[in-house]
Amino acid sequence: MTLGQAVWMQGMQLGFVLLVSPLIKGILNRWKEFVQGKRGPSIFQVYRDLRKLFHKETVIPEDAGLLYRVAPYVYFAAPLIVTMLIPVLTSYPLFMAFAGDMMAGGFILGLGTYALLVGATAGASPYGGIGSTRARFVSMCVEPALILILFAVSFSAHATIPYIVNGVMQHLGWSPVHLLLMAAFFAVLLAETGRIPVDNPSSHREFSMIDHNRAYDYSGPHLALIEWGGCMKFVVLGVILLNVITSPWGLANGHSALALLAGAALVFVKFLALLAMVVWVESSIGKLRLLRIAEYMAAAAAVALTAVILAVAGV
Repeated sequence: MTLGQAVWMQGMQLGFVLLVSPLIKGILNRWKEFVQGKRGPSIFQVYRDLRKLFHKETVIPEDAGLLYRVAPYVYFAAPLIVTMLIPVLTSYPLFMAFAGDMMAGGFILGLGTYALLVGATAGASPYGGIGSTRARFVSMCVEPALILILFAVSFSAHATIPYIVNGVMQHLGWSPVHLLLMAAFFAVLLAETGRIPVDNPSSHREFSMIDHNRAYDYSGPHLALIEWGGCMKFVVLGVILLNVITSPWGLANGHSALALLAGAALVFVKFLALLAMVVWVESSIGKLRLLRIAEYMAAAAAVALTAVILAVAGV
């Protein structure tokens, strides 16, 4: 494989995350409304909302500094950087695959989240401060479970490079460690993307929101970047769950455009199954109170710890 082919394939992966992520969010919103007996918006409504925001004027608070202006761009770029480290469409590593492991990907996504927290605080809005405080509490609860997941992965695969981990997970079959890792990371995905039971993405009440409160003071193109970055973050975490933790099934093995398109179609089908799971969870239970989130993530950490113990024991 030449350097030009590798760059082109990497561009295809970036394009998939960049362009398909709003569609995935639109399908999720439509399915959730359908389950609740409502008609719901079009699956392409997210694209229309982004287009409308990019054509609106940006209103910046008087006391906002440079961090407020830079935060949306950092939050938008973080998932794209992680995309170059993980197997989105190809089962074989590309030229940036070994530039960082799963821990580095977590740090990059965390940097984007931290930038948005700082930007929301720099806006000097009480709602942004409330959202930032709650988001920090959620992150504090998520981190132990995420670290235990990485420990279990490293003990099972003896590596944390995503392209190596997914190959090992494929040969593990449906072992107890594999199933526990899938369950724990699914809980982390719901928490990190602001889904029920941690947060309600459809809520518009200032005092009950967590994730959206951080972008409460943003408008125009800045808000569009934040919304788009949130869509890509969900897709990136979903790719890690589906293609790394679960199995690399459906990824392209060849270098042709047809193989990449077939891989993209199969990955999209896997995402439809993941969206069905998210809709089922959000339609079955309600949003937890803030302090109950710690119990929810403690359960996820206990599942991950069990996976670590079984992995060390060689089960």
